[in-house]
Amino acid sequence: MSKPATAFALALPPRDSETPAYRWLYASLRALILEGRLRSGAKLPATRDLALQYGLSRGTIVSAFELLKSEGYLRGTIGSGTYVSKVLPDALLHVKRATGPASVLQRKKRSRVSDYGRRVNLFSGFEIRPSRAFRPNVPALDLFPTALWTQITARRWRRASMQFLLGCDPMGYGPLRDAVADHLSTSRGVKCSSEQIAIVSGVQEALDLTSRLLLNPGDRVSVENPGYPGARMAFEAVGARVSAVSLDDDGMIVRGNSLLGSRLVYVTPGHQFPLGITMSLSRRLELLEWARKSGALIFEDDYDSEYRYSGRPIPAMQGFDRNGSVIFAGSFSKVLFPSLRLGYLVIPPDLMTRYAATISLTTRHAPLPEQAVLCDFIIEGHFGRHLRRMREVYAERLSILLESAREKLAGLLEISEIEAGLQTVGWLCEGIHGESAMRAAAVHGVEVFPLSRYTRGRVAREGLQLGFAALDAREIRRGVQDLAIALEGESKA
Repeated sequence: MSKPATAFALALPPRDSETPAYRWLYASLRALILEGRLRSGAKLPATRDLALQYGLSRGTIVSAFELLKSEGYLRGTIGSGTYVSKVLPDALLHVKRATGPASVLQRKKRSRVSDYGRRVNLFSGFEIRPSRAFRPNVPALDLFPTALWTQITARRWRRASMQFLLGCDPMGYGPLRDAVADHLSTSRGVKCSSEQIAIVSGVQEALDLTSRLLLNPGDRVSVENPGYPGARMAFEAVGARVSAVSLDDDGMIVRGNSLLGSRLVYVTPGHQFPLGITMSLSRRLELLEWARKSGALIFEDDYDSEYRYSGRPIPAMQGFDRNGSVIFAGSFSKVLFPSLRLGYLVIPPDLMTRYAATISLTTRHAPLPEQAVLCDFIIEGHFGRHLRRMREVYAERLSILLESAREKLAGLLEISEIEAGLQTVGWLCEGIHGESAMRAAAVHGVEVFPLSRYTRGRVAREGLQLGFAALDAREIRRGVQDLAIALEGESKA
């Protein structure tokens, strides 16, 4: 095993003029070791380097090292380097508690934070663990063309120029913005110029930017119920009053006073999260007309719309907008792979400079190398081919899930036949609660999420969210079998 690298200079405390140099160096290194800042097995800088750094003779450095070796702190021989001992002397393991600035910090009162700091909460995001039935929101990562992505990345770095290393405009890499605008125009019916595109880290950043730019404390925001919790949390963090609006088979209910007083409305019309509903054209037009009359804005999250398996594709709501009322956002992380933190935001013309200014003060711009690689991946046709391939794979996996459920889950769970997306919803039979079903399923190695986790107020109907995209046929059938066993136990409880 290779030794820990030691190319960094050691930061030692100032030397007292009355203390001999070798004793100062000895005491300083000993303190670093006991405090854990020089860890077991760490390699120390060469004596010549230390002598040059602190203006000491090499003999002084050697004397301090030899004293530390004699006491068991260091080990090493000429030619191999000097290392911190793996086992420190027993008598020196009990170190007197420090009485400096650290202890003062421990006694300090809790720091004051802003109103935003008190409102913001941790959004428990993606957990890094192996996929299993039926974990939602995960693509088939094993089928992503990593070798091709690596080739494009290597080619980009071989051609890297000084300008490439410097960065790009806050709104993003120009060629990628062009490519995204072309893709959205062709595949989603979005009407925009590339100047309206901002490349962001994903929809969550787009929500944060929009919240801080458009909302003041007390402003009302309407969201779908059930709906995406990350949106609600972003709005609440800036002090907005969030209203949960019910859904029907056409999507968010617009009639009556459901949206009264709203400054912003958040919707996922292409594939509603988490129910999978596709908002009807008539409902989209109704919402746009409401926004025109009220002067409010709509945040359209184009969640999971790329993977459509049935039905006639409906263009994005933004494509029907004639008044600059829609802010349109999407992400590449679900389509390609989650660690690719790149997404896009289509901004109404009158808000472009505001968004650009805000990005310039926060992230400055999304990582340029990743933007450039994604740009090549799109314009060379790899993105389109990957979408077509995965659409076929996911459609087959959804079919297997539906078939298996009809055989094993009849009378326990009715699975919705969605038109798009990476997951679907299973409606529980009467008497089975989502939370208890989730716990019972976990005992059998099945991961499901109850709709109550995404719902404000009383759940209209108990159900579970089930992901299928990342699972092969064998795992889907295994998951259905084990979920059936778990739900049978709950139905008899």
